[in-house]
Amino acid sequence: MQTLIKLLTKKKLKISFAESCTGGLLASAITSISGASKVFNLSFVTYSNQAKIKVLKVNKNIIRKYGAVSHECCSAMVKNLSIISKANINVSITGIAGPKGGTKQKPVGLVFIGVKKGKKILINKCIFKGKNRSSIQKATVRKALNLVLRATK
Repeated sequence: MQTLIKLLTKKKLKISFAESCTGGLLASAITSISGASKVFNLSFVTYSNQAKIKVLKVNKNIIRKYGAVSHECCSAMVKNLSIISKANINVSITGIAGPKGGTKQKPVGLVFIGVKKGKKILINKCIFKGKNRSSIQKATVRKALNLVLRATK
């Protein structure tokens, strides 16, 4: 985490988040480190579909057709976040942390992480198996931070 903040600071980059299933854990992880104020711009916890639609301007038809936990929704979240935040790097997270809410098509532990740096967008589909809610959330934050680190180097 310290490495990421130093790297973002050195490159004069700002970062913003739009989180769903992690409920602010990613923002908390970065703001718990001294120096975060130099790089951290803003974060939204858009937990409900309504928040994704109202705050992040995700088209309700995307959620209706693909669901909130989808590549399409994650992509819309990160694209719209970048417009709102004007940050250099934007991260969106949407998934099913469980223990309930999973289906055969979308099991508990399914998470999409979007990272947008400049014009480049990477949507990462993860399945964190055999984990409880808290460990799925923590694993998601770790994965998101690793993806950001990779995108920043």
